[in-house]
Amino acid sequence: MATNPSWVLHSYPSGMPAPDNWTLEDWSIPQAKTGDLLVRTLWLTVDPYMRGRISPAKNYAAGLKPGDLMIGGGIGEVISSEADGFKPGDLVMSDHFGWQTFSVVPARSAKIVSDTGAPLQSSLGHLGMPGLTAYFSLLRTGAPKTGETVLISAGSGAVGQVAGQIARIKGFDPVAVVGSDAKAAWCRELGYRVAVNHRTSADLVADVAKACPKGV
Repeated sequence: MATNPSWVLHSYPSGMPAPDNWTLEDWSIPQAKTGDLLVRTLWLTVDPYMRGRISPAKNYAAGLKPGDLMIGGGIGEVISSEADGFKPGDLVMSDHFGWQTFSVVPARSAKIVSDTGAPLQSSLGHLGMPGLTAYFSLLRTGAPKTGETVLISAGSGAVGQVAGQIARIKGFDPVAVVGSDAKAAWCRELGYRVAVNHRTSADLVADVAKACPKGV
């Protein structure tokens, strides 16, 4: 009989999540109902918003309770389809993937992953929501001019690291604010001119001003 290893929330973390906050259980393979897709999970993404989902406190993202299956973004292969527009073998992306080998996702939440020539998992990262957020927030909303300084908080994060690279490519002057020396080094490797560590800074305003002598 086919098995379906599934990660289940066991307890709410206190501080940094630990392995014993989850249990790995063997669930049955679910059946797709009308409007659903049964998919075989290929890739899952762990995003910052998910920390709020595994807390009893109210959060902008719907919370999970101990005993609930972990849910998040992923990419998978359609095994069976009960929805128009999808067929077995299609590769789809959705933010309703269970953390399990076989998962049922609502077809309304799924989109077919295009073959871009890039690694498949990049559709969850720099070619997905984080990359699009970086691109449009920087170029459409911020709309800096060539040579202007762009200050990016969480510069080493999923969005920030893409925004910094776009800024460099476009001829802007990217400066990062980060939370560790390791993250600062990573940002400089990505092409940021300088990175300010807010955790070790004695005067963050002064350090940012020094890093951005022409203003922001």
